[in-house]
Amino acid sequence: MKNTTPLDLEQIISRYIRHKRTLGNVYRQVSWLLKKLVNFLKDAGADDLDHFSYEAWCKSLQDHHPNTRRKWQQIVRNFCLYRKRTEPECFIPQYETQTKPAPYVTPAIVEPEQIAQMLYVASSLPPGKQSPLRGPVLRLATVLLYTAGLRLGELLHLTLGDLENNNSILRIRETKFHKTRLVPLSPSAGVELQRYLDVRNSVFPVYSDAPLLYNNKSKMRGYSRPGIQAAIRNLFDIAGVHDFQRRRPRLHDLRHSFAIQALIRWYKNDEDVQTNLPKLALYMGHVSIESTAYYLKWVPTLRSLASKRFEEHFGNIVEGGEE
Repeated sequence: MKNTTPLDLEQIISRYIRHKRTLGNVYRQVSWLLKKLVNFLKDAGADDLDHFSYEAWCKSLQDHHPNTRRKWQQIVRNFCLYRKRTEPECFIPQYETQTKPAPYVTPAIVEPEQIAQMLYVASSLPPGKQSPLRGPVLRLATVLLYTAGLRLGELLHLTLGDLENNNSILRIRETKFHKTRLVPLSPSAGVELQRYLDVRNSVFPVYSDAPLLYNNKSKMRGYSRPGIQAAIRNLFDIAGVHDFQRRRPRLHDLRHSFAIQALIRWYKNDEDVQTNLPKLALYMGHVSIESTAYYLKWVPTLRSLASKRFEEHFGNIVEGGEE
């Protein structure tokens, strides 16, 4: 196999993306991922993708969901198959080595009363040896994940410069679908954010690129994905949060719970659910309502509210009406 420099690889990727876009697709995620791969190879001092650099790249993805890793590995394999048309000796990842897909897991919906208990517990947590603001961080993380429906990565990437309009709006940059969106906070969430900032800014540096959720004062860094995951799982356990099957929620279940609670509010306020769905999709950063529908599970409370509304509007018709 001929030696290829990262610059050559970038040119091949550009040609590949142009070729794909002539078919009518945008391929934003493909372009983004392959550029990330090039940067990984540069940092690793590798000239091209081979078995060893590919294995190292796969290991760097361990914090991501198995299905995400599998999808990204497939993107890289498809790119390598494209290269093989003109470079017969180029490396091709074996299909059998891709991450096994994880089965769908029904989310454990977190109720408002359970969130209240988590906030109470977080407020009473003592500072950690490496986390002087452990309690305030976990309290704010719970509030933003539950009331704003943020993805975990979006939460961890927030900086002080992403807080706008007197800290009432979050700017979420380069999200899962590579778009930036504005997320208005509820008044109570805004109060929580300001309360956290009052404490945070008295302990950690204040500048626009500084992480919102600072962790280690000596190393001046924000929380890592594994670190915040472990901390919130521990918070679930201490607060006794589980569903009717005694399952502890996953962090992503807070995003599911946010979407479900939005529907419940609309039903209780007698709002038009179908009209509001595009607004929810926009708020959650989805490219279509179909993506949002994935989060809208048919829980008992929703079933009861929907049945009640149907009965109020059409009950007399179903029963036959008056003779």
